Amino acid sequence: MGSTHEEIKEPMRSIIHIDMDAFYASVEQRDQPSYRDKPVIVGADPQKGKGRGVVSAASYEARVFGIHSAMPINQAYRRCPKGVFLPVRMARYQEVSSRIFAIFHRYTDLVEPLSLDEAFLDVTGSLRLFGTAEEIGRRIEAEIAQEEHLSASVGVATTKFVAKVASDLRKPKGFVIVEPGKEVEFLKDLPVERLWGAGPKMAKQLHRLGYRTIGDIARQGQAELAALLGQSGVHLWELANGIDPRPVIPDEPAKSIGSETTFQVDTADPNVIRQTLLELAEHVGQRLRADECFAGTLTLKFRDEAFRTLTRAMAISEPTDQAPVLYRTALTLLDRIPFSGQKVRLLGLSASHLSTSAERQQLSLFGETPKRHSQLTEALDKIRTRFGDSAIKPGSLFTKRRV
Repeated sequence: MGSTHEEIKEPMRSIIHIDMDAFYASVEQRDQPSYRDKPVIVGADPQKGKGRGVVSAASYEARVFGIHSAMPINQAYRRCPKGVFLPVRMARYQEVSSRIFAIFHRYTDLVEPLSLDEAFLDVTGSLRLFGTAEEIGRRIEAEIAQEEHLSASVGVATTKFVAKVASDLRKPKGFVIVEPGKEVEFLKDLPVERLWGAGPKMAKQLHRLGYRTIGDIARQGQAELAALLGQSGVHLWELANGIDPRPVIPDEPAKSIGSETTFQVDTADPNVIRQTLLELAEHVGQRLRADECFAGTLTLKFRDEAFRTLTRAMAISEPTDQAPVLYRTALTLLDRIPFSGQKVRLLGLSASHLSTSAERQQLSLFGETPKRHSQLTEALDKIRTRFGDSAIKPGSLFTKRRV
């Protein structure tokens, strides 16, 4: 009896990409109604145009002035000096993000976070229960608007890449569906810069070769692109033709949690350096607690005025989420830096070897239990979440010298 071999194909996937619209800035506008319809810039202190940090997020009103994330904050100030400049309230954004991701998980366990405000969802296994991928996307969009009073842009497709491109096309409040079999048609007129892997250097090379749209690449032979660009050519050809077999990978625990700061003016003042480390320890501890993580290792990043960067790391005897422990560890690490009076440009702290539960800590010499520490920091976190990170902090930080 003869046998036939039939090609076994995986079922077509239904992928949704959800990207919150100007998330940090939108949270600020929602929490403070007087900021609505105004250009809101979240990030470093602009110092009236002399600040040295960067923009973390910009509302759509601010984007009219050409302001975008990662732009130097002093440049943003020059473009929009009357804008509303606000500090980053990371604990607040994490709190809101956790509720939004809880909405995602109502519809599927296959949720791959890309950041606090962006994720892929594979809803292939949810269609019988909740309807089509479009219907699921519409429900999620509506629930975010109803429960969080925030807007999201949604892309629906059969692959991660096409869903991502779709969600980006009509922001804010965009909802774009790419029907199965229509991927090449959808992509063909978009610029090659939309392709994953086509960064500035690759895009320039593609332009030199005469490829300006994704369609130009899709129409080219795969073998010829491979000859011109190697494996990158194969990758770009596949994406241009809507081929992207990469699965949605559910939540992966963070590998590290960190915070760093660049001084407005390079400093060698030991008091300023110590106070800055305390501030960083407070921020890292707050983020650890928000993520319900405990740090097993702390790393200090030290960049001097000559832009030389040194790092020192050490294990923490008992995994912790408490800022005082992180600060003491940071001071020990600072002592290990060959510091001969040169000025410091940047300091950073990063917690790694994270765990979701810590071993029971021994009682301190004075009988103060870890539970009491946790109750105190939990109360402080609630105050900061409601009123901002600067609402309450160690007394020494209120006397921090400006440098």
